Amino acid sequence: MEAQQIRESFLDYFAKKNHKIIQSSSLLPKDDPTLLFTNAGMNQFKNVFLGLEKRSYRRAASVQKCMRVSGKHNDLEQVGKTKKHHTFFEMLGNFSFGDYFKEKAVQFAWELVIDVFGLQKDRVYATVYEEDEEAFRVWNKAIGLPPEKIFRFGKKDNYWAMGETGPCGPCSEIHYDLGSEVEVGDPYLLIEKGSERFMELWNLVFMQYYQDEKGEQHPLPSPSIDTGMGLERTAAVLQGKKSNFETDLFWPLIESVSELASREYPSQDEGDVSVRIIADHIRAISFLIADGIMPSNEGRGYVLRRLIRRAFRHGNLIGIEEPFLFKLVGIVSDVMKDAYPELLSLGNYISKVCLSEEERFSLTLSSGLRYLYQYLEDVEKKGKKILPGSKIFKLYDTFGFPLDLSQELAEERGIAVDMDGFRQELEKQRKKARLSWKGDAREKERMAYEKLKGLSVRFVGYEKNLASEAKVLAILKDGKKVNELDKDESGEVVLDLTPFYAEAGGQVGDKGLLKNPRFSALVEDTYLPIPDIISHKIKVIAGKIKQGDKVEASVDVPRRRAISNNHTATHLLHAALRQVLGDHVKQAGSLVAPSHLRFDFTHFSPLSKEEIRKIEFLVNEKIRENIPVSTSRTTLEEGLNQGAIAIFEEKYGEKVNMISISEFSKELCGGVHVSSTGKIGLFKIISEGSIAAGMRRIDAFTGEQALEYIEKSEEVIDQVQHALNSSRKEVLSQLEKLMDSLKEKEKENKDLRKKLAKQKYEHTPEQAREIKGVAVLSQKMEGLNNLELREMADSLKQKLGSGIVILGTTYEKKIYLVASITKDLTKRIKADELVQELAQFFDGGGGGRSDFAQAGGTKTELLDKVIEQSFSVVKKML
Repeated sequence: MEAQQIRESFLDYFAKKNHKIIQSSSLLPKDDPTLLFTNAGMNQFKNVFLGLEKRSYRRAASVQKCMRVSGKHNDLEQVGKTKKHHTFFEMLGNFSFGDYFKEKAVQFAWELVIDVFGLQKDRVYATVYEEDEEAFRVWNKAIGLPPEKIFRFGKKDNYWAMGETGPCGPCSEIHYDLGSEVEVGDPYLLIEKGSERFMELWNLVFMQYYQDEKGEQHPLPSPSIDTGMGLERTAAVLQGKKSNFETDLFWPLIESVSELASREYPSQDEGDVSVRIIADHIRAISFLIADGIMPSNEGRGYVLRRLIRRAFRHGNLIGIEEPFLFKLVGIVSDVMKDAYPELLSLGNYISKVCLSEEERFSLTLSSGLRYLYQYLEDVEKKGKKILPGSKIFKLYDTFGFPLDLSQELAEERGIAVDMDGFRQELEKQRKKARLSWKGDAREKERMAYEKLKGLSVRFVGYEKNLASEAKVLAILKDGKKVNELDKDESGEVVLDLTPFYAEAGGQVGDKGLLKNPRFSALVEDTYLPIPDIISHKIKVIAGKIKQGDKVEASVDVPRRRAISNNHTATHLLHAALRQVLGDHVKQAGSLVAPSHLRFDFTHFSPLSKEEIRKIEFLVNEKIRENIPVSTSRTTLEEGLNQGAIAIFEEKYGEKVNMISISEFSKELCGGVHVSSTGKIGLFKIISEGSIAAGMRRIDAFTGEQALEYIEKSEEVIDQVQHALNSSRKEVLSQLEKLMDSLKEKEKENKDLRKKLAKQKYEHTPEQAREIKGVAVLSQKMEGLNNLELREMADSLKQKLGSGIVILGTTYEKKIYLVASITKDLTKRIKADELVQELAQFFDGGGGGRSDFAQAGGTKTELLDKVIEQSFSVVKKML
């Protein structure tokens, strides 16, 4: 079976067993702040398992995109070294939400692998939790697997828990024997140690307990099933391969990488590991970028950047010197196109992101090498043999410089690397990252609401009347349930029904009032702490609110109207961007506020003025057409089939709202919108810029804010017109004449400064001091800017013939310092190292080449001291 046949056979089988087939969710987990990436098929059903969310079905099956590069599920270091570990992989899974349990789950699994996939019964082994007699009985009695092929293992291998608290239970694994030619030995011991002879195909998790804060387990009222089978491993078995990398999912990539490296695969050397790592990583890279993640220095973007750099480095190790990953994106798209056709339309964009990051890393490597050699020289000068871990970590963290390359180059010079120190710095950074990661705090806030998960809240805010009578179901203060709130107290209120829209999908939450004859409170924000619970953050301004009270809930109507304008305009903008720039444009984030809208999207280059003009014109054209904005209730699958756009970072339920603006725009969206585009009035882009590599941001105004912005712009033009005493038509030409005149005057000033400086410092070379046989000229210059200072340094260096020139000046409240060294001396002293030493005297920073470097700072009063100290610094360094 080819990989696509395996996917289809799996889903077809479970569809016939009355399972709802669910599309893969994004690699960006939605509504689960504890995860960096989606790492299992059950992630998108987590709230169902926790009882926080209800679905219309109790059986489901999916093929889920997964990433395991962080947390306890981190396979990164194993990739390439084994035949079965990956960063990105696909998980085939079937799920039961309180429907069938152990016996059915095992029967389904057995029937699929034996009758559908056609595996040999005598090669199948099962493992169970050592105390799970029921699972052993099912395998032995119901399935007929002999006892000698059912192995019992402890909690480490055969017990699963969602977290420190929550659902948990024993699990059972299906292993397939690839043959004694892989490794000879006792099957139990081989499976226990993770031998490559036995391929773990499927893990069946039996969620039958709930673990509380004390660690005590209680039986669940409705036990559930969560299973996961790796597509890559299954493909290896069904295609008769000993390694996942030999399957149709990887082999085209293995061949392409080998061709780029001009090597045979396998060659039975370390290069084979590099080939496998590249083949694995380019799949992960392609899917991460396709899901809207961009390289950056934090969070998910940092993981992507590490993967690109790691793959690039392994390319270097097998002789590929130029950027190459971008060439492999097309291979990934071709291999995966049947299951993920979106990769085809995004291929060029993903390639551009890869190429840009590879080129950037090439520069990083050269910069890192320069610093590494400097660190090594410092160690040698001090007569030591160990390179501090803090230095290596700086290279690793700041420059992304590979640790193994640092170790290799250090060892070549007989210097060891302080790995303990490196690990300490790495742990500090990880702690810092954990503190900055908001997930834990949001999870604690969410857990405070678990006690309310049985409540039912109805949202009525799509209707025209934005004031409703409601009953207070619950009140919380500081995360704890209370019975009342008094005047001037703040807390949160849950109502049985509400017209207040909770913050979601980039749209801010509503504000307004809660009141009755004895009480009134400001609603300062509205949000969703857990699915189906809408919480109102309030401040009581009069009286007292109690649980069970009847209140009138009134939304701030003008504010809501402005939000509706901006949300519909966001949809128009998204459609216009795709029409003008191309289908690769995808929403990467948004803010829909009453004051303005912000839209982040994937695109690789700055928008030209003409492109911005076209986009703005197109949006305003659709506003003038006053197109009806319709909302239809449909399923996710049907909406996508009708051409609607789904946003990657959003989590959609079974039923979704499809917002249609004629055929111009269709999006799945739960936000609030105008009834027709004409109500937006006007659309104006106020800024466009980069927020990350391959990521752009547009800020815009609509309606009254857009008009006010244009009026202010007009006012500025009028003021310029008045200042120039010019007509509107002639303003630009008058400004150009003024600029030309200023440039001419500046040129005259510059020539005059150079002439004066030349006269003043004509005999300066004669003032050079000799230090250890080297002419050293160090002097403060008056009246020169930083560019002129550089020119003067070059001129004086030429007059010296051989020597070191150090010049400093103050200009516009800044200190500028340059060091210029003749080529014959750069082996004895380097300009970039010299300015770094000198910059320390004025808390500045700088860098450059070995023959020329510059530094800057703000402590101008210290320039005289720097010039005075420069001779002793040079003496120390020579």
